Amino acid sequence: MNNDKSHSGLLYLVGLGPGSDKVLTPAARAALEDSDAVVGFRAYVDQVAGLLEGKELVAMELGQELERAERAVDLAYAGKRVAVVSSGDAGIYGMAGPIFKVLTDRDWNGETPRVETVPGVSALQSAAALLGSPLMQDFCAISLSDLMTPWEAIARRLEAAAWGDFVVVLYNPRSRRRTTQLLEARRILLEHRSPQTPVGMVKDAFRGEQRVTITDLQSLEAHCPEVDMVTTLVIGNSTTYVHRGYMVTPRGYEEKRLPSRK
Repeated sequence: MNNDKSHSGLLYLVGLGPGSDKVLTPAARAALEDSDAVVGFRAYVDQVAGLLEGKELVAMELGQELERAERAVDLAYAGKRVAVVSSGDAGIYGMAGPIFKVLTDRDWNGETPRVETVPGVSALQSAAALLGSPLMQDFCAISLSDLMTPWEAIARRLEAAAWGDFVVVLYNPRSRRRTTQLLEARRILLEHRSPQTPVGMVKDAFRGEQRVTITDLQSLEAHCPEVDMVTTLVIGNSTTYVHRGYMVTPRGYEEKRLPSRK
């Protein structure tokens, strides 16, 4: 981190990872320590409260992403070092998007305030680490939340991913108000994949309430009540299998073995 305090404002876009101190990166910790102010969703600010003593805290609720971004940019233009925190990685369904939108709307010159993105361990990486090796072939991430994206667009992406035999990671799969999208995603995927396709469900990864379940597309409907906004689903492709409780997508090394030396 740049410790020169003579600055004209700085925005750190910080990914906090899945929630455990064990997987908070050193770079993220350093950015938080270097900041004058921290802006984020209340639960994420609380998550790192032990590192924020003496800092200005701006904690808001879900749905206030643009308001958070506006406040963070205001503070940075006022000359402060501001950490804008996101769960997972800031650039994957995180606060990087709202921050750059606000900067663009203000005709930001690209230099003042400075922007530094600090990568974090994303939800898909956390889920994959707990499930085994499900992401060894091409994969895609799709959010099932239709608050910002029309469901018709999400359905087209699901259809394309299913047809293309991608391993599919589902973010924001189900909430108290959104209860049908996951079932519709399952229906679309079943048009192109076997009912026995493995599905990994990871809830509260690397937290005290962590729960890891492996099922399949056929049985997923019965598990839907367990799924919420802190659950990440990983749906295998045509080659994915389960071995002794681990979800495996083979890379294809078997077909690339080098001839043995004599």
